[in-house]
Amino acid sequence: MESNTTFLFDVSDIDDVLVEQIIKEVYDALEEKGYNPINQIVGYLISGDPGYISTYKESRKKISKLERTQIVEVLLRNYMK
Repeated sequence: MESNTTFLFDVSDIDDVLVEQIIKEVYDALEEKGYNPINQIVGYLISGDPGYISTYKESRKKISKLERTQIVEVLLRNYMK
């Protein structure tokens, strides 16, 4: 089937979903370990020091795959909604 219609594909939506998913997983893991997830994630975002994020459930590895600016952008966009 041939189509003359061009579809736009916005990868930023997929990126946002991925960031949201990783932040949620990290948040849940930190909470499960008894940490204050908000304080830990904010500490990481401000300092860039991965030591704020536990290695439990590979949380540090997961969050380190993301750019900190990308995380802040997604959080701000979601907040402004």
